[in-house]
Amino acid sequence: MEQITIQKYNQITAEKKPRILILEDDAAIRRELFTLLENAGYQGEEITDFAHAKENILAAEADLLLLDINIPGLNGELLLKELRKETSLPVIMVTSRTSEADEVLSMSYGADDYITKPYNPTILLLRIGAVLKRVGSPGSQPSYRGIKVNPAKGVLVKGDRELSLTKNEMIIFLFLLNHQSQIVSRDALMTDLWDNNEFINDNALTVNISRLRQKLSDFGCENAIETKKKQGYILI
Repeated sequence: MEQITIQKYNQITAEKKPRILILEDDAAIRRELFTLLENAGYQGEEITDFAHAKENILAAEADLLLLDINIPGLNGELLLKELRKETSLPVIMVTSRTSEADEVLSMSYGADDYITKPYNPTILLLRIGAVLKRVGSPGSQPSYRGIKVNPAKGVLVKGDRELSLTKNEMIIFLFLLNHQSQIVSRDALMTDLWDNNEFINDNALTVNISRLRQKLSDFGCENAIETKKKQGYILI
């Protein structure tokens, strides 16, 4: 049996810790977040090369990103929009911007949560834990109500049953799943479809939502998608 040294043990332990990236231009806040994450049992990593932020984030293969909006030479919201074209990495915006417009824009671009500064450390950790629990770690298969979701095959699997979804239905379902228990606006869904190179108009979105809702109901998930009048949809 291989002898596990202290160094090897620390390496194994580190590999099991969720890895969280911090993209924040204020060095003091960045170190504060790093310390908070480490003390909470996460593996924190600071990104300071803002010129190559996107490349560094994609290469890191992390579990979650804490992203500020005001970054030297960058706009965090636009960076998020670009990231969503290539990755479903969970992102929590941690920013001093408190306007509702910034929060709505960030969520429409695919943010999983939005926290304003000065943040409450306990609340931030709870939000991080909730997002990680909801989306799972990268590479893990997402699930919903005991149903396995296979985006690559475009199917939902429950036991020996499979439910096929169209490409647009799967994109919509995954977006709702990534924001489960949150209201998602119609604009946010159409933006996500557009970012996935799938053009869809308002009427087509209504049809796709209706078909997806019916398919889920037939698959044993009644009332899965609830319509919030003048707000959007929420996956229960």
